[in-house]
Amino acid sequence: MKIAVTTASGNLGSSIVKHLKKEIGSENVIGIARTPEKAKSLGVEIRKGDYNSKEDFLSALKGVDKVVLVSGMDHPDKRIQQHRNVIEAAKENGVKKIVYTSIIGSAEGNAFSPIVASNRQTEEDIKNSGLQWAIGRNGLYIEPDLEYIENYIKEGGIINSAADGLCGYTSRQELAYAYFKLVSDDKLNGNTYNLFGKPITQNELTKAINKAFNTNLVYKSISVDEYTALRKAALGEFMGTVIGGIYEGIRMGKFSGISDFSTVTGRAHKSIDEMIINFLNK
Repeated sequence: MKIAVTTASGNLGSSIVKHLKKEIGSENVIGIARTPEKAKSLGVEIRKGDYNSKEDFLSALKGVDKVVLVSGMDHPDKRIQQHRNVIEAAKENGVKKIVYTSIIGSAEGNAFSPIVASNRQTEEDIKNSGLQWAIGRNGLYIEPDLEYIENYIKEGGIINSAADGLCGYTSRQELAYAYFKLVSDDKLNGNTYNLFGKPITQNELTKAINKAFNTNLVYKSISVDEYTALRKAALGEFMGTVIGGIYEGIRMGKFSGISDFSTVTGRAHKSIDEMIINFLNK
């Protein structure tokens, strides 16, 4: 049984590869990366695969039984065809099953919605592919907040536009375990699963960070427009709009809901405190 993982050099892709390697052995795992050199340290066979090239994936998916398609990071208008290149190459290679890492959120109503909408289209393309499939909708990663801690300390707090909105956070480690289950357990086929922990507010996130990092941060909510303008100034138009849209979505309650993590994995999702401890101990 050969399982391939796309964007193996990225944060989520590499986490999934490492977990699969531990569970089924490195000889059964294939990493696919646009720049293979960046994924060499994973200790599995690495094949070249650029989402813009169906030809790359016709080669990369040879002899593969199942593939984990990690959602691309390009502009929404490009991502749908990029993902289709993988789906079509999987079909032509006789791949049996495709597992997709999608995202929770609303396909309309905020500045992050175009990305969610492109993911929903890929979900439909996979369902219509004729392959066996399973889809995970990821909550927001906790790692970016924890990696940003020095900035939060400098700024004296966590400042965004989420207000009192609840957000279901997850971690790349938790997701790696869930995607191992989704790709290996065929009883989970044919369904879409929300993957995140107990939804929390930004105030609760701030308290958890203070407890773990021994900081005295406070949470301050500002307007959506003000926060988006700050993010655009720091990150550029595209990423600034995306990040602004995510926090607008949290404010609107679009990153909360019922999680299916325990259905997929057979255990509860780690708490915010446990995820932060894992991050600090890695």
